[in-house]
Amino acid sequence: MAIIKPFKLDDVREALSSVGVAGMTVSEVKGFGRQKGQTEIYRGAEYSTNMVPKIKVEVVCDDDLAPRVVEVVQQAANSGAIGDGKIFVLDVAQAVRIRTGETGETAL
Repeated sequence: MAIIKPFKLDDVREALSSVGVAGMTVSEVKGFGRQKGQTEIYRGAEYSTNMVPKIKVEVVCDDDLAPRVVEVVQQAANSGAIGDGKIFVLDVAQAVRIRTGETGETAL
């Protein structure tokens, strides 16, 4: 799971595709971190708010691919400015493809 700046979404999507990630879930979210109360530029406008618009990208992948996914997301989402985001790596207990009933790695 990665929380990134909205304008970095295309870069992250392309980077994930380049390492073989076949799908992802993207959500528009709002939140704050250390930059709370500071201004941030979003779509060309400067905002001073506690809730900053972000994008949440969720990817489920095989354990072997996870370190590479983290690496490419970090590189693609990095603008060098405060508020670039965070990456969280979580364990998934089970995956089931609804249409076929496949489970585990084959469901990914």
